[in-house]
Amino acid sequence: MSTPVDLLHDMLAIPSPSGGEDELARFLEKSMNDLGLAARRDEAGNVIGDIGTGNGPVVMLLSHLDTVDRPLPARRDGDRLIGRGAVDAKGPLAAMICAAAARPSFPGTIRVAGAVEEERLSRGGEHLARTLPAPDALLVGEPSGWSRVVLGYKGKIDLDYRVARPATHSTNPAAKATEAAVGFWHDLLDALGPERDHGTFGLPAATLRGMHGDPAEAWLDIDCRIPLGFDADSFAERLRACANGGEITVVRHVPAVRSGRGDPVVRAVSAAIRRCGGEPRPTLKTGTSDMNTVAPHWNVPMAAFGPGDGSLDHADDEHITIDEFLKGVDVLTASLDELAAAL
Repeated sequence: MSTPVDLLHDMLAIPSPSGGEDELARFLEKSMNDLGLAARRDEAGNVIGDIGTGNGPVVMLLSHLDTVDRPLPARRDGDRLIGRGAVDAKGPLAAMICAAAARPSFPGTIRVAGAVEEERLSRGGEHLARTLPAPDALLVGEPSGWSRVVLGYKGKIDLDYRVARPATHSTNPAAKATEAAVGFWHDLLDALGPERDHGTFGLPAATLRGMHGDPAEAWLDIDCRIPLGFDADSFAERLRACANGGEITVVRHVPAVRSGRGDPVVRAVSAAIRRCGGEPRPTLKTGTSDMNTVAPHWNVPMAAFGPGDGSLDHADDEHITIDEFLKGVDVLTASLDELAAAL
């Protein structure tokens, strides 16, 4: 039987950019069945595996199969596993599978789900939230570091702005499409307010992710990160008022999410970290995850946890140390014990 490290290495060796997760999903369906989970795939391509006695609460461990589309061949270098997804999020998903497999007598059901397209529009997570009953507790697998528990994530608004103007000579004083697009970008920053910071959980921020244009047509791809309580409808209304003849499309909106320190999942993971010799550090993340995706559908205790250094997400040297990964497996296994007692 393969070890947890073998499982993760095999997962890293299978490229799975968003939209291309099929081979990894098939591999994990077989691997999870071999480890004692009853595994299947759903209509969206997600892989789902259940284990436990079945008589009791359902604890879902949710992570994602896909990675960004920047190939990074898998290899082992001393105490490090290198490869695309080592931390985001094949490391957390592999740790969840191994932890679940270690608790076949869990008094209820442990449901491990590997979702597709989290790096795009979270199609897999959305499908799970709409088609499965809400679990009694949810733990999302994202890199936090083995001694941190994530209480929440900023929300996100993805915007598409397109504008056209009559074609004309560059010396014509009439406004050009490119100029209208630049003006819209600055108006959007003003609409977010005077204080903007990607690194602060309580403040909004925006990134101009893509742009192209000429005097006749221009396009902007904008990523806004938003805090709890942000009024997305008023924001969109204000943007339309300053669109200057352009067309605005809200491609995706997910609100920010945050659990309290007294949340049963937060408490369970914190206790598990202590059991494994660490000092738990509650953390708030300024990105987004499938915790944002499912929270509007499932009003249940939830938190996020996973081995790995989140600063290596999407990086050219993405890697995880074997010690970090195995500690993550231990914390997740202990978390399941804590949840069995708490629920």
